[in-house]
Amino acid sequence: MNTAYEYLIGVDGGGTKTLVRVERPDGSHVADGSSGPSALMHGTGKAWLAIVAAIDGAFQQAGLPRPPYRQLAAGFGLSGVNNKQWAAEFSAQDPGFGAIAVGTDAFTTLLGAHLGRPGAIVAIGTGSVGEALLADGSRREVGGWGFQTGDEASGCWIGMRAINHVERVLDGRAEAGPLAHAIIAFCGGAGEHADQRDQVLSWIIQANQSIFAQLAPLVVAHAGQDDAARSILQEAGREIEQIAAALDPAQDPANKLPIALCGGLAAPLRPYLPQPLQVRATAPQADAAAGAILLLRRQLKGE
Repeated sequence: MNTAYEYLIGVDGGGTKTLVRVERPDGSHVADGSSGPSALMHGTGKAWLAIVAAIDGAFQQAGLPRPPYRQLAAGFGLSGVNNKQWAAEFSAQDPGFGAIAVGTDAFTTLLGAHLGRPGAIVAIGTGSVGEALLADGSRREVGGWGFQTGDEASGCWIGMRAINHVERVLDGRAEAGPLAHAIIAFCGGAGEHADQRDQVLSWIIQANQSIFAQLAPLVVAHAGQDDAARSILQEAGREIEQIAAALDPAQDPANKLPIALCGGLAAPLRPYLPQPLQVRATAPQADAAAGAILLLRRQLKGE
């Protein structure tokens, strides 16, 4: 592997936040940093601003000056890289890193979860995706179609179902409960029924994937006392089970891939998984930022 770089940086860029890990070439950990979202759907320029802010924050935390970019090599696991135009624009705006490796956030999550070994992950955050690395080196992806039509069980998917429940409550098609009241208040709804409807509609009109996902913690918080919230999370659990089954359809238990649940919603949704998957699923061994460094090391080794 090329060891000409002073530091190696792994970037996990999602729709809600950006996490970075800084290592020395010998693998020793230096610092971590974080900033706002760097998913490419928000724009490649905004993604770079968030990434640079997170990297600078990591070096500041370590009490070290950030070296010139040419002395740094970086691996990026980014939401939206499967859009080839966005990926090309992102790489073209590289501020001058000595080397970069760019992959999907799903693949870097997978690399981190099983430390580069064969296995599968279901990543559940703002969006969702499943990916598997097979023993022969091939990969299998399930989901990841985007929030408009897919991303089942994700924060956005949960939020969109929660807001649909509120719509039904305000129409008189469903009974109001703690979840509906909490979401109406979150959306700014106050006063008379007509005012609540207008406020919720205004909130929906300006919502994007990340904003819908902000409702997911409310659903989790109210699932113990609200049937609608619990039903949404139970449906999410079934969707995760279907993703896992499609990733590893082998029927022989001895040949099943290890499956890790990853992402910010993995722990809150675990109690709502069907029992067989609860037993089988593991926690990731490392995060996606560490996986991005593994991606980078693979590329540097190839050079």
